[in-house]
Amino acid sequence: MKKNIFSLLLCIMMVSCGSVMVNYDYDKARNFSKYTSYSFYPDMESGLSDLDTRRITHQIDSLLQSRGFETSSSPNIYVNIKSSVRPKPRNSSVGIGIGGTGRNVGGGVSVGLPVGQRELYREIVIDIVDAVDDELVWQAVSEGTITENMKPAMREAKLKEVVEKVFSKYPPKQ
Repeated sequence: MKKNIFSLLLCIMMVSCGSVMVNYDYDKARNFSKYTSYSFYPDMESGLSDLDTRRITHQIDSLLQSRGFETSSSPNIYVNIKSSVRPKPRNSSVGIGIGGTGRNVGGGVSVGLPVGQRELYREIVIDIVDAVDDELVWQAVSEGTITENMKPAMREAKLKEVVEKVFSKYPPKQ
C-alpha cells in the first residue's frame, strides 16, 4: 500500500514539474455555439503510439461529452491530432576564470555536465475543423517535456493534463 501511495505521489510530482504550455488561435468570424457534435478526423495520423492515441482520444471524448458535445457519424466538427518530438537541449557549460590579489595570480576551469535522463519536447497540435466547410476554425499547440521511459500511468496523467489545458479555451469566448 505504501509503495502505491509513494508511486502515485512520485507520478504527481513528475507531472507537475513539467508544465504544459499552450498557444491558441481561432477564426473570429465563426459562431462556435453552432458546433454541437464531433468526430475524430477520418484520416488522422497523430504521430503518437497507438496506445497514446487511444489515451488522448479517450480524454478528449470524456471532456467534450462532459461539456454537452455528442459524437456523430455526420458531425459539425472534426478533431484532428498531430504530434512531434524533438530533443530538449542539454544544459552543459564550461567556465574559465583568472583572478588574483597582490602578487598571487590564479586561474581555474570548471565544467558543468547534465545529470539525469534525457528529456524530450513533445508538441501536440489539436485542430478543430468545420466538417461542412472543411476549414480549420480553432487550433491549440501544446508543448511539454517528456522522458523517454515514462510509465503508462505517467503517460496517461500527462496526456490528461494536456487535454484539460488545451480545451480550457474551447470554445473561445467571443
